[in-house]
Amino acid sequence: MNSMTGFGAASAALRGLTLSVEVSGVNRKQAEIIVNLPRALSDLEPRVRQAAIAAINRGRLTISVSLTENLSANSGDVFTLHTEKLHALCARLDEARSATGKDIQVNLEALSRFGIITNASEELPPSADVWEEALEASLRQALDAFCEMRAREGNNLCKDLLDRLDTLCQLRELMKQQAAEVPKHYREQLYKRLSDQGFAAALDDERVLKELALFADRCDVSEEMTRLSSHLEQFRALCLSEESVGRTLDFLCQEIFRELNTTGSKANNAELAQTVVRAKTELEKIREQVQNVE
Repeated sequence: MNSMTGFGAASAALRGLTLSVEVSGVNRKQAEIIVNLPRALSDLEPRVRQAAIAAINRGRLTISVSLTENLSANSGDVFTLHTEKLHALCARLDEARSATGKDIQVNLEALSRFGIITNASEELPPSADVWEEALEASLRQALDAFCEMRAREGNNLCKDLLDRLDTLCQLRELMKQQAAEVPKHYREQLYKRLSDQGFAAALDDERVLKELALFADRCDVSEEMTRLSSHLEQFRALCLSEESVGRTLDFLCQEIFRELNTTGSKANNAELAQTVVRAKTELEKIREQVQNVE
C-alpha cells in the first residue's frame, strides 16, 4: 500500500550551473502529472512525463526543475559580454544619432534584452545534453525518494486502517448478537402489552405467532451481516496487497456503509441502533484515510 502524498528532491552540477529537481504528490481521484521546466528545456517535457508515469497510478504529481548559477564553479565570471553584438549595436546607434541629431543612451537592461550581456543560465547546453548529463539521473533520484516516502506513509496508513478494521469487526459481532435478541425482546414486550391491556394470549396463539414471525422477518439482518463480513475480509486482504488499491477500498467503504445503513433501518432496537452509529463513525474515519491511499 502506498500513500498518494510524498516528496523527493535531487540536484546535479551542469557546466557551471546547479540543476535541481523536486517531486511532490497530493491526493487526487485520478492520475495527474504537472511538469514545470525552464523555458529553454520545454522540449524535454515528454521525457519527464514518460519517466514519471511509471511512478504513480493515482494522485497529482508535480515535478519542478530549476537552474541556478554556481558562482564558485564559474569563479565569479557569471556574465558574458558578446563584443560582436556590442559593436553592431554601437554602429546602429551612431546611425540613429546622425539621423535624429539626438543622443541615444543604452542601459544595462537593454544590453541584456538584446543578448549582448548574458548570464550562465541563458547559455544552456543543448537540451539533449542537459537530459543525459544531469536531468535524467536527478529526476530518477527524486522519484525514488518520492516513492520511498510514499511507501513509508503507506505502511503507517495500513496499520491505522487495520486497527480500525479490527474495531469494525468487533462491532459487527456485537451487532450480530444484539440483532439475535431483537425478536425475543419484541415477543416479551408484545405479551406484556397484551397482558397490560387485559388480553390473555396463549403462547401458542396463532395470531401472536404470526405477528412475531412477521416482525422477525422484517428485522432479520443475517444477510447484511454476511455481506458485511465478506466486505471486511476483502478490505483486509487489499490492505495487505502490494497493488494500487485506493479506488477499490473507496468502493468497499461505500458497500460497507450500505450494509450498516440497512442494518440500522431494520434495527427496531435502541442498543443495536447505537452500535450501528458507532460503526458508521469508525467507517467514516476509515474512509478519510482511504482518500490518501493510491
